[in-house]
Amino acid sequence: MTKETVPGREIRLDGIAKHWGETTALHGVEVSAPAGSFTALLGPSGCGKSTLLRIVAGLEDPSEGRVLIGGEDVTLRPADKRNLSMVFQSYALFPHLSVAENIGFGLRTRRVPKPQRAERLAKVAELLGLSPYLDRKPAQLSGGQQQRVALGRAVISERPVCLMDEPLSNLDAKLRQSMRAELRALQRSLGFTMLYVTHDQVEAITMADQVVLMNAGRIEQVAPPHDLYERPATVFAARFIGTPPMNILPAQALGPLGQRIEAAAGRRLQFGIRPEALRAQPEGALELAVTGGEYHGADALVQGRIGGAEVLMRVPGQALPAAGTALRLALVADDLHLFDADTGLRVDLPQLASLIARPDDPAGASGATAPFTNRKDT
Repeated sequence: MTKETVPGREIRLDGIAKHWGETTALHGVEVSAPAGSFTALLGPSGCGKSTLLRIVAGLEDPSEGRVLIGGEDVTLRPADKRNLSMVFQSYALFPHLSVAENIGFGLRTRRVPKPQRAERLAKVAELLGLSPYLDRKPAQLSGGQQQRVALGRAVISERPVCLMDEPLSNLDAKLRQSMRAELRALQRSLGFTMLYVTHDQVEAITMADQVVLMNAGRIEQVAPPHDLYERPATVFAARFIGTPPMNILPAQALGPLGQRIEAAAGRRLQFGIRPEALRAQPEGALELAVTGGEYHGADALVQGRIGGAEVLMRVPGQALPAAGTALRLALVADDLHLFDADTGLRVDLPQLASLIARPDDPAGASGATAPFTNRKDT
């Protein structure tokens, strides 16, 4: 089985809405998953991601909009006519059937000739490391092996699209980590289009080519993982991606500098600063009043306040300061994110660097070095 045997197809959702009486689960969703890509639908519980996946699968009907797979409108087609496979959270294995029978069940119901079934079963079992377990029943397998059987049933169908609804959520943390790598390698080697639902940001950013971040039935941002982390489009995206989440501060927490940036933007702003972007510097003009901390080993999280606003700061584990300590902080300008305080949308201010670099920066009222620099190598 090679990449050429499972050519992926583009999935496009055109204005998908879903209403349950007076409740709207999805609000006109517009998004595409490129052919052969791994796209993750990410968001908190209740945001509509599983409903969206079920609409793609044909298990739910949209109230409005179209589902297109490979350029064909499949909105009205039943699930079994959409040429896709699906892996559920529960794996949905038949307990009375062997591993081989579970994997090959779909081929048998489609009346694929027995020699062809045997050939494809052998390839899939070898690919997933299941060859020694083909005669066992699901109850005789570990959680990871059961998950591979569910994957095998999807892969053996050789469909161009594979949908997965939180397939790793029942595994322990160590097994989830190894299965993430295996699943990503499997998708890359076979080349099918993957649409993967998860509430776990680590799964999404480590596995996906593209992340669709959802919130309350709407799309917050569609971007590669790196862009989602480096340039969040909304306050929600900024807070959802990253562990711990981004600090969001009002302008007054940054003193006169924050007020000057607000004036240049011509609107009320919120300032986003990731915990790992805060840096202790004796000459820095921002002050962090430490209120507590958590030791994590290699690193630690410092809890404190800047200008009355609560913040978290990541430091090396051996550098955790005691509560009551006052730290001077510097911030690299490239790490400062601006958001409209009313809409929550990202604000790009072209003159931000020059505003920060002004030598008469009133934030350095004591005559000390200004708390911001413009380059990460400063």
